[in-house]
Amino acid sequence: MSEQDKQRDHIPIRVTGPVEPLAREVGADKMARNTARFDVQAPRLRKPPWIRVRLPTGNAVQDLKSKLRERSLVTVCEEATCPNIHECFSKGTATFMVLGEVCTRRCSFCDVAHGRPLPPDPAEPEQLARTVQDMKLSYIVITSVDRDDLRDGGAAHFADCIGQVRALNPGIRIEILVPDFRGKGKLERALQILAEAPPDVFNHNLETVEPLYRNVRPGADYRWSLELLARFKARHPDIPTKSGIMLGLGETREQVEQVLRDLRAHDVDMVTIGQYLQPTAHHHPVMRYWTPAEFASLAEFGYALGFGHMASGPLVRSSYHADQSAHASGLL
Repeated sequence: MSEQDKQRDHIPIRVTGPVEPLAREVGADKMARNTARFDVQAPRLRKPPWIRVRLPTGNAVQDLKSKLRERSLVTVCEEATCPNIHECFSKGTATFMVLGEVCTRRCSFCDVAHGRPLPPDPAEPEQLARTVQDMKLSYIVITSVDRDDLRDGGAAHFADCIGQVRALNPGIRIEILVPDFRGKGKLERALQILAEAPPDVFNHNLETVEPLYRNVRPGADYRWSLELLARFKARHPDIPTKSGIMLGLGETREQVEQVLRDLRAHDVDMVTIGQYLQPTAHHHPVMRYWTPAEFASLAEFGYALGFGHMASGPLVRSSYHADQSAHASGLL
């Protein structure tokens, strides 16, 4: 890989430098130019009892936040308004988000800011590696925003992070949750780069059912994402692949079952299914709250299809208990 192409607990953390991004849109500003179409006047549904989060006692959350701020870090847990943030923080866990905190997409479910991001920080991989070493971690997840502005979609930066984290932390397990690397020649370029430093688990989320892509995930393509998962698996048959979807955006049970069939047909090993929660009043509304029994039923359906592990529940998220899921699947 040329320099030019590079420009005891599970942790869901974003490594950031002191420089501000060139543009940043959130909330109403972000959604104003979104091509998605949904009823912004739809009544907000009352959260059922099973979706409410009980906050833990103690100062563990604030203590960890203070420690992260000292290191100039921001967690994806905070950026994405994750409902599990208090549980994970109280256990000293978090997920590293690299490549900035400004996304080039305007997905209607996501609260991460949209805008024109800065170039990748060349010091970020080493900073990440040293942070992992300081915190004595054994399993981490590395994710990022979409970087459509980069020739490789950010793949070289992922590879640099993997390489430097492993160099300073022998024996660590690394899961990456990647964007779709969509664009002419970008997917093949990304796969070639990641082949030089493959992760222990490869994760890419479909996010929702195919018929809802236009209004939930504009700029992405359902079939492209399936192809990404399948092509990585073909190159690395011994590395577990993983994907996830959200429920509550207007999908049907039949459509969710079809997603699971599609994922299994593309050799995906693990799946996460969680309840969508509207981050702001300007984002896609929650159309329905699926019950815990329905989530459990989907897990049974997935296991019957042959998945190695199904994490299906209202508060499940992509990197929630990722280490436990990987080991429980028997794939690591």
